[in-house]
Amino acid sequence: MITKHRIAAPITIGTTINYDYMHQYHTHPHYEVYYFHGGKANYLINDKIYVLEPGDMFLMHGMTLHKAHVDPAFAYHRTTIHLDPGYFQQHIQPGFTDDLLAPFSKLQNVRLQLRGEAKAEAEESLAFMNELYARGTPHSYQRFQARLLDFFIFLGELCDQPLKAKNSYPSSKEEHVQAIISFLENQYHEEITLEDIGDRLHLSKFYLAKTFKQVTGMTIFQYLMHRRVYQAKLRLIQSQSSITETGYDVGFKHPSHFSRVFKEHTGMTPEQYRKKNQLVQAKT
Repeated sequence: MITKHRIAAPITIGTTINYDYMHQYHTHPHYEVYYFHGGKANYLINDKIYVLEPGDMFLMHGMTLHKAHVDPAFAYHRTTIHLDPGYFQQHIQPGFTDDLLAPFSKLQNVRLQLRGEAKAEAEESLAFMNELYARGTPHSYQRFQARLLDFFIFLGELCDQPLKAKNSYPSSKEEHVQAIISFLENQYHEEITLEDIGDRLHLSKFYLAKTFKQVTGMTIFQYLMHRRVYQAKLRLIQSQSSITETGYDVGFKHPSHFSRVFKEHTGMTPEQYRKKNQLVQAKT
């Protein structure tokens, strides 16, 4: 199921050292900083798969489908910051700096691979901000916001020249899964079979199915349904296409199948989702 997360406060920070459940694919309207301290995990952001290493940091605008797929045999340690961009711009962004949220709005989803001094500085800042936030007093929260400002200036410096290095993968499995995801990204609205994917990639359909599940924690067709529903959500909000037309456009052959799958993933019918989100947009 795809979930839509909302934060309980304009800015939150949290750290975990274990992962007792499998997070679903999700989106959210707030910005997110995700920092990976250690463990063994892959991070999926829409049509990209990243094999995480300690020091990896993601800056995400939130509305792209994403999830961590964690190997429970290894201790999982990560820190996340979630923030309402409007609150940040009004209450934290000072006039003497550049737009500190530009990495999120312009790059949308970017991985920074921090090593050496940058890694040490990021971890020290995150640890201290987490401590200040947890104290829960007015003064500690003011200090947290001041430290957050410094941290976002630090992020802006790191993003002056966004990473352009070619993705690399520790094994052929991750490379093949990335190829599958790229294929689905271009063809999700078409009728797709395992044979189609295997023929395009020149690999056995049985190998593809097994490898995709190992690397991502879901089947190829579960991912395909996530991708179609995600695209349908965008179309329902951004266009005036009918529900039936929307279902056809994202790859569903029958309106009843589209409605059933959409409700399984979102908890709402397409009509309910469109009405709810149009009302939210009108209020904002």
